This record gives sequence, structure tokens and C-alpha cells, in this order.
Amino acid sequence: MIKRITAMAALIPAVLGVTSGVASAHPAPKATSSVVTLTYDASRAGQWAAAITQGVANWNAAEHNVHLQPATSPGSANFSYVATSGWPETTLGPIVPGGSKGEVDLGQEAVDEGYDMTRIAAHETGHILGLLDDYSGPCSELMSGHGPGTSCTNAKPSAAEAAQVDQNYADDAAVVGPRQHRIVIDVWRAPALAATR
Repeated sequence: MIKRITAMAALIPAVLGVTSGVASAHPAPKATSSVVTLTYDASRAGQWAAAITQGVANWNAAEHNVHLQPATSPGSANFSYVATSGWPETTLGPIVPGGSKGEVDLGQEAVDEGYDMTRIAAHETGHILGLLDDYSGPCSELMSGHGPGTSCTNAKPSAAEAAQVDQNYADDAAVVGPRQHRIVIDVWRAPALAATR
């Protein structure tokens, strides 16, 4: 019996992926029994297609409880990406299957100010997944948006942001059914220009 306990104690760190006795700053999120699949339509996104593809891939690589994929038809999508001439704005989620549909308006004005298209697309997708802005955050936080300035091109969520989205989709019962959502308008203005407008 003691040999079995010792063997199990030796296996636990290997199974859990613990190395060198260093604890992770963010515990691994609890995976649900089934992954929530959200579908999107990018047929009206124009020049944003590559940025959307990369932004979605970044989110899919970071998440355990939700997966984004193109819809089989525009009408069946849970949310859509649309190229616009204004500032980015998005339905604040978490968007869920069977709930209200969301929309990501990818604004050209942010690109004209010098912001990275992939960062914009990934950031706005973060709103669809239920994350709020944190403009005071560092470039390593995707939801810091325009806060770090135009030199920031990070388009990947931080571990904390990914964990929050996984939490948003962790409870299957919480992610079904209709919900009302509000719109988040992101003004991606360069700080020096914002004061003059």
C-alpha cells in the first residue's frame, strides 16, 4: 500500500504538468465537459480578413471552453465582423449560442491612426467573449487596446484574459439562452491626437 501511495505521489506532478516546483500565476482553467462553439461571419469584413483569421487563431490557441469558427452560412452565425469607416465598436458578450447575435464593427479610423489591424480584430473579439477594456494595462494585455499606443502590436490575450474568458464559458448552463448586450465603442485615438479633437 505504501508503494502505491508513493507511486501516485510521484505521478501527480507529471499528470498536472507541474515542473520545478514553480506554481503558475494563473491556475489552469477548469474545462467544461463540452466546448462552446461560436460561429462568425466575416463576409462583410473586406480588408480585415487576414487580421480576423489571425485574431481568431490567437483566441482559439488560448482557450479551453470556447472555440470560434466560421459559420456555414451568414445567417447562422452567432456574431459577424463588418468593416466600417468609423471607430471600432462591438457587442459586449459573452455571446452564446441561441442568444442575441453580436457584431464587431472594425473601424478604419483606428487603422488610419496607426493601430495594428490584427490587434484591433483580436481586441474586439475579446469584447464578444465578455471582456471589458483596460486602457491602463500594458501592451501584453490585449484588452489594453489603444492604451499602450500605436507601437503595440500584441494580438494575443494574456494568461489572465484567457482565464477570464474560459471562466465566462465554464458553466454550460450559464452560456445558453437569450441575453441582452450593450455596445462597447473603442476610440483607438493616439493620445496626442485625442486632445485636439
